[in-house]
Amino acid sequence: MSLNLNKVILAGRLVADPELKQTQSGIAVASLRIAVNRRFQSRDSQQQPDTDFFNVTAWRNTAEFIAKYFRKGSAICICGTIQNRSWTDQQGVKHYATDIVAEEANFVESRNAQDNAGGNDTYAAPAYSSPAAAAPKFEEIKTDDDLPF
Repeated sequence: MSLNLNKVILAGRLVADPELKQTQSGIAVASLRIAVNRRFQSRDSQQQPDTDFFNVTAWRNTAEFIAKYFRKGSAICICGTIQNRSWTDQQGVKHYATDIVAEEANFVESRNAQDNAGGNDTYAAPAYSSPAAAAPKFEEIKTDDDLPF
């Protein structure tokens, strides 16, 4: 049996505004770069912060969604796949690149948190809370003797 799985989930912040373009056939494509913080143990057992940067490409509706609602500094969660590519330049030097192809993009924080992080005019995911008056009414059981277990 062979196992083939290519899935990546990254949560970080955009380092620049997404760049939305269209192919010659009119398909939307967005290019973006996200920074993801990572911690590692140094030799002296101190936790050190470090940051990884990922190039992300999104297509069609996902590209349009990202370009519309996310800006530099916005927190974003990307679900997608890893794609390796290579090419040879005019001098004959072979180059390699690893990109993330976004299948989904999700909000990570509320509008207020994004505004504080530098994301302006971004969409805020609605906050859902039920008021106490709308809470369902449950019957109170006086003793545990009535329970069947």
